[in-house]
Amino acid sequence: MTDITPSISHIGFLTPGNYPADDPLSGLEKALQLLEYGEELGFQSAWARQRHLEPGISSATAFLAAATQRTSRIQLGTAVIPIGYESPYRLAEDLSTVDVLSRGRLNIGLSAGRPLHADLIAPLVFDDGWESNDFSHARVLRFVDNLHSNPVGDETTFIKTPFGPQRPRLQPYAKGLTDRIWYGGGSLRSAGWAGKNHFNLLIGNVTTGEETDDFFVAQSRQLEVYKASGGGGRRVALGRVIVPLDSADGHTRKRYLDYATGRHERTLTPQGERRTLFASDLVGSSEQILERLLADPILPHVSELRLELPYEFEDEEYRQIIHDFATLIAPRLGWLDGAGREKRTA
Repeated sequence: MTDITPSISHIGFLTPGNYPADDPLSGLEKALQLLEYGEELGFQSAWARQRHLEPGISSATAFLAAATQRTSRIQLGTAVIPIGYESPYRLAEDLSTVDVLSRGRLNIGLSAGRPLHADLIAPLVFDDGWESNDFSHARVLRFVDNLHSNPVGDETTFIKTPFGPQRPRLQPYAKGLTDRIWYGGGSLRSAGWAGKNHFNLLIGNVTTGEETDDFFVAQSRQLEVYKASGGGGRRVALGRVIVPLDSADGHTRKRYLDYATGRHERTLTPQGERRTLFASDLVGSSEQILERLLADPILPHVSELRLELPYEFEDEEYRQIIHDFATLIAPRLGWLDGAGREKRTA
């Protein structure tokens, strides 16, 4: 890839939505308030992780339905929903409803394949014989086809309703939602498939090492394959773990630095049978983070940057992180706030 100056026009953040196991309301409420705060700061998108069997957001659909009533401008996204546990039809109904409630602000991030913890969860989700279920990319395509809300049955098929006979179709129909489908790509195959099907692409700080031990080489190749396969002109959102120290107190700074130190070893070599590669966390002053971002070979080839918030921190720390990122870092990358105004650094 050639050297290009970064020009970020869209910033977002990804929240884990943590909560104490004995008090889920407090954590979910704080996560909703964080989305409101992000909107105030000018972030253009906020994304929710969907996690099962953990004290975090287990239903991104339900969480974002609530967020539609707490925000008015910021785009809302799922990053990502493992579609293996979902009914492609029922999920289409639910997410279409969320998009209508948001007035067209929803972005749907999906992943395919055998989902995490399948041995534990799949017997609870499906009937016997779930091992033979189709967990392939085809499940995503079925979901997207449902979003089109085409009539079900043939031309003579009608159903009785309180409003009289009607052609059966998925309701509500969310116009434009199929243009806001994102696929979480982390391999050459998934990147190529996303490009072929003209989906937007989510890439982050975890990827698969294929014929290389270098994280950035692997991700650069995936981005090239995506564009060559039909993804050129689609949206690509790059995720990085970014933790600025600037307005944190001394105790919090040490906590952040200890966090990064504890995760550094995993970035040195591929991990596991799938040869998973991890990018280093960007923890430091805004100047140090900017220096490292400007050296990131992927950044110049995207216009959307997604701040991935760590799992382990508290609400006040998340607020400090997204504030420092929006005021001290993003403007130096060419970003304008959500209202189109140039942001001034503090």
